[in-house]
Order: sequence, then structure tokens, then C-alpha cells
Amino acid sequence: MGGKQDGDEAYGKPAKYDPSFRGPIKNRSCTDIVCCILFLLFILGYIVVGIVAWVYGDPRQVLYPRNSTGAYCGVGANKDKPYLLYFNIFSCVLATNIITVAENGLQCPTPQVCVSSCPEVAWTVEVNQFSQKVGEVFYTANRNFCLPGVPWDMPVIQSLQQELCPSFLLPSAPALGRCLPLLNSTPPELPGISSNTSISQGISGLLDSLNARDISVKIFEDFAQSWYWILVALGVALVLSLLFILLLRLVAGPLVLVLILGVLGVLAYGIYHCWMEYRVLRDKGASITQQGITTNLSAYRNVQETWLVALIVLAVLEGILLLMLIFLRQRIRIAIALLKEASKAVGHMMSTMFYPLVTFVLLLICIVYWAMTALYLATSGQPQYVLWAPNASLPSCEKVQMNTSCNPMAQPVNSSCPGLMCIFQSYSSTGLVQRSLFNLQIYGVLGLFWTLNWVLALGQCVLAGAFASFYWALDKRRDIPTFPLISAFIRTLRYHTGSLAFGALILTLVQIARVVLEYIDNKLRGAQNPVARCIMCCFKCCLWCLEKFIKFLNRNAYIMIAIYGKNFCVSAKNAFMLLMRNIVRVVVLDKVTDLLLFFGKLLVVGGVGVLSFFFFTGRIQGLGTNFESPSLNYYWLPIMVSDSLALPCGPATPQRKSNTSCIFQVSILGAYVIANGFFSVFGMCVDTLFLCFLEDLERNDGSLNKPYYMPTALLKILGKKNEALPGDKKRKK
Repeated sequence: MGGKQDGDEAYGKPAKYDPSFRGPIKNRSCTDIVCCILFLLFILGYIVVGIVAWVYGDPRQVLYPRNSTGAYCGVGANKDKPYLLYFNIFSCVLATNIITVAENGLQCPTPQVCVSSCPEVAWTVEVNQFSQKVGEVFYTANRNFCLPGVPWDMPVIQSLQQELCPSFLLPSAPALGRCLPLLNSTPPELPGISSNTSISQGISGLLDSLNARDISVKIFEDFAQSWYWILVALGVALVLSLLFILLLRLVAGPLVLVLILGVLGVLAYGIYHCWMEYRVLRDKGASITQQGITTNLSAYRNVQETWLVALIVLAVLEGILLLMLIFLRQRIRIAIALLKEASKAVGHMMSTMFYPLVTFVLLLICIVYWAMTALYLATSGQPQYVLWAPNASLPSCEKVQMNTSCNPMAQPVNSSCPGLMCIFQSYSSTGLVQRSLFNLQIYGVLGLFWTLNWVLALGQCVLAGAFASFYWALDKRRDIPTFPLISAFIRTLRYHTGSLAFGALILTLVQIARVVLEYIDNKLRGAQNPVARCIMCCFKCCLWCLEKFIKFLNRNAYIMIAIYGKNFCVSAKNAFMLLMRNIVRVVVLDKVTDLLLFFGKLLVVGGVGVLSFFFFTGRIQGLGTNFESPSLNYYWLPIMVSDSLALPCGPATPQRKSNTSCIFQVSILGAYVIANGFFSVFGMCVDTLFLCFLEDLERNDGSLNKPYYMPTALLKILGKKNEALPGDKKRKK
């Protein structure tokens, strides 16, 4: 007895009965005021960083292409000229690699001019046109592709030597605001372009890999034609998620039993399969001693020891699960009863199911603000222009100091150096903002993580407050507040902003440490140092475990904050001690809930996915003309987006004219987001009711003055009963 008592006291003393406690405390005070002030000051600084970025940043260099003088196409004086034309697109590949070109903002060492439309037909300057005027060859033929200011009467040969006009044109299409030649175009036979140079070589890294215009336009067309069917699929996902949660009060027990038996069946089949493989390889004499140690992991499938180890592991897992079912069946019944009660709580407060929309909007605001701030910061600085010539090594250009600053509004005139121009080079890195750019970006990243974690913490605390008011109400119809979710939201913002910021900051520091380790690991991969890689892997594993533990601790701390209104440290300590005093129940409930929610997500996402696939591929017959699936271009892209499996989007083929997988994948993604949002609310409800249940067991004894608040099903499982019925007036003195 003494040892057990000491063990209980090691995790704190059980909660004592408080006659004034009736659920979430209403008369509370602000908690973690210092953290609240620091968080508000940080947000104020974050806003200042955004203002500074907005003042000094210039995101047009990312959104709009620039011509050779640094002027933007599509804005200002070039408002009617939204596209950028490269005089010699092949110089992007012949002079440097495509990666370098992309890093320089798709700037190539060739003159570039803003145009109103891209060339539609191929054209090359003929020899007999060299002596003619620019106006005769270009302007009268509606070839307005020369640099601005080229006079009408300038000889064509002179304009070509100075690279003021293009020597050839290729049929092009706008992509990313730039005129890029079509892949089936034939390059002209000109100096500097070999006969075996193809359009694919010239723009393969820019057009063939991205194919931006073609894919984006077709996907947009698909969305425009089938958006209403996507909404229908998302509506089905919403209804299925809601029905699954509400029906848990009826089928939670049988469903959990079926899932557990299913896991046992899968493990049993695994044991059987491993035994069959082991017996075949044993009869063949295939052993690891004959093969030896190898880095080819697939080779281990052909040795008997691999299957023997797998058989032993699966057998141990099967045995552990069977023992848990035998000795922990009472706690499994408690977990099932809590799941049923959580379903009732969600059904009583349906508004909680739509709170994830509020969280989603707040998260979207945080992400968009950070992205815009980072974009403006990255584009801060004044544009710099330098002298440049296509053939700077010519003797006539030796006297010209290349790469020196110049004024783009006054183009240099030097007949001795052909093609001498004042072109855009880069944005300056001088100035206070530019010198502090790295620190400001770090501040922005810290702001992103902190605000995201704070928004998630706000959602957890608000939901916990609403569900706690449900549990601690003896009479569910009378004692629950009229608007429990709104009351919990206002109460959390008013009193516990600092506590949420404290917990979010701790998690943020760990996540940033993980990001730094990932960056260092990425830099060390080229070294291929086994010792360094092993140490880095250990550090990453430790930080991953630490992040998981902090998330678990924060989640339960927010529940205690929502109920008792204490500060973060006290709430985290009380929650941890309470859970440690009931560690077995915690493990059982956590695993049963995880299994059930996983099955629910699989059911909703799989059901919507199968329905969408059969509908969008036209395999459901007899629906009538009003329910025909639209004819689409792509139907694999959304699966790639939703599952991150990089499954390619397949274009329509002659054998498959209606390619609808992109829309199918969008339905899968939307169904997963909806199911995850609904089940996250349900999971928070289960955790809140569980902590309240543990507190109820320690506070009360079922007597007339200290009745249990738990439902009747839990009382029967525990063999307990209340002397006073819920709502009995005798209890109130």
C-alpha cells in the first residue's frame, strides 16, 4: 500500500472535490501577461516589417517580365505590350545553362523587347533586304519587334549589326509572359546557331518541362466546366463525415470490434505469408551466409532469415494485441463509451463542426501575409544598369568600359562598338533594408511559425472550452450555455492569449531548430560523411520526438486552460500529472481513437474518390443528360497534388478523349481536407471529455453531494452509480 501511495504521489495528488466547480470557470483572470505583451509587440514588429517591405519592395520583377532596359512589360509605358520577345532565344542555351537563366529571372544575353503580341509565323531577313530601310522591312510589314526609338530610315544591316532589330522570328506562344517558340518550329540557318540545334534544346528547360501556358489554361478550362460537380463531391464528403461522427453513438462498439479483428486478421495473414516464404527459401537453402552483406536491399527478399525475422516480429505484435484485448477489455469499453459520448457532444453543438473554417481562414491570412512580405523583401532595392555589348571582344569595343553604370533613359551611341546597350543587371544590395534583408526574412519566418501555431492553439482551446461545458453539465438541456462556442472563443481571446502564445512559442522554437537541421543536412549531403550523417540523423530524430511530445503536452494544457483558467505552466503540469496517473487508459483511448478516425477518413475519402472516378470517367450509365460528366483535358493532376505521389497528369488521347483525372484528384483533396477538419474536431472532443472524465473520477464519489458527471454508460462499465439523479434538486443546497 505504501509503495502504491508513493507512486501515486510521484505524479501529484488527485484532484479534490470543489463544491463551487460547475465546468469551465467563468470568473477568471488574464494569464501569462508577459507572454501576451511580448506576442503583441512581436506582431506589431511583424506589421512594421510588412510595411517596410511594401515601401521598399518591387514585386513587379517577379510578376512581370523586363526588357533589356529594365522596363516592365504590361505596365506603365508598356501597358499595351504585355509580352517579352527574345531576339535570339538560342543564346539562352548556347551562352549558359538553363538553370542559370532561370535564376536570373529568365534574362538571357540577347536583346529583349516588349511586344503587344507574339510572332505567329516564321520569318528571316533575306540578303536582298540588308540594303533596305528598317521601316520598309519591319514597320510596313507589321513586324513591330525592334527596340524602341529605331528610326525608319536606318539601314537594316546596321540595325542587325547593332542588334536593334531581330534577324529572325519564330512562331511563338506566350508562356509566363514571354514569347517562347513552339517546339515544332524550325530554327533558321544563321551564324551562331548550328544546324543540329533544335527548339527543344533552346527552351526545353523553360517550356517543355513546365509547359506552363498549355497546362494552366487546360486545367482552368476543366475547373470552369466542372466546378459544380466538384462542389457536389465536396458536399458528399461533408455529409459522409457528419453522418459518420453522429452515427458513432450507435455503431462505435461494433465498429471498433470489427477494426480490431481486422488488424488481427491482417497480422495473421502476414504471419502466414512470412511462414510460406520462409519455408520455400529454407527448402531451397537460400541463406544470408551464402549471399553475404550487401547494400542492395531487394536482395534480402531472397534469403530465409529476412522472412523469419518478419514472422517473429508479426507474431510478437499479434500476441501483444491479443493480450491487450484480454487484459484491457475494460479500458477498451471505456474508450468506446467516451467515443459515443463525444458523438453526442458534437451532435448537441453542431456549430463546432464548422469552426475549422475559422481556423482555415486565419491560417490562410498568416500564410498570405508572410508570402507577400517575403516577396516584397526579396525584391527590395534599386535597379542597376550597366553597359553591355554582344561582341565585347571586338577591337572597336576595347575602349568601352563594359559593366559600368549607365542611364537606361539615355541609350549610349557608339558606332565603333556594335550593339552597345545600357541593360538591366540586378537590384542593388546596398542600403539599410537591403543589408538587413536576411535578418528581416528570419523575423518573417519566425512570425510565420509563431502565428500559425498560435492560431492552431486558439482553435484547440476554444473547442476544449465548448466541449468541457457539455461534460460538466448535469442537465444537458439547461446547464449548457446558449452559445458555448462563441462564449469559449471570447473567453479564450480575452484571458488566455498570452498562454496560447507561450505554448506556441515553445513549439515554434523546436520547429525552427528542425528547419535549421534540415538545411544543414542538405548542405552535408554532398560530403557523404557517414559519421556526420549518422549524428545528424540522431539529432533530427530527437527533435522530431520532442516536437511530437510538445504538441501532445500543449494540446492537453490548452484543455486545462479552457476549464480552469490557469497559466500555461500550471495547466501543462496538471494535465501531465493527470495523464500519468492514468497512463494505461491514455494509451488505450489514444490508439482506439486513432484507429477509428483513420478508418473514418479512409471511408470518406475512399468513398468520394471512387464515386468521383466512376462519374468523371463516364462509367455511371443512365443518369440522363443533366448528369453527364463534362469533357475534360486532364484528370490525374489533383491526385498528384492531394497525395504528393507525383502521379503524372495524363493528357487526352485518341483512345481517351475525356480525361477527367485532374478533377477526380481535386475531389480527393477536398474530401480529405473536409474529413480531416471534421475528425480533428471530433478528436479534440474525445480528448477533452477524457480529461474531464479523469477529473470526474478523482473529484467525485457518486454521493448525494458529490455526484459523477459522467454518462450512465460509463457508470455501468465502472460499476459505479449516483445517489442523486442528474438535475435532482436535493443535490443543490
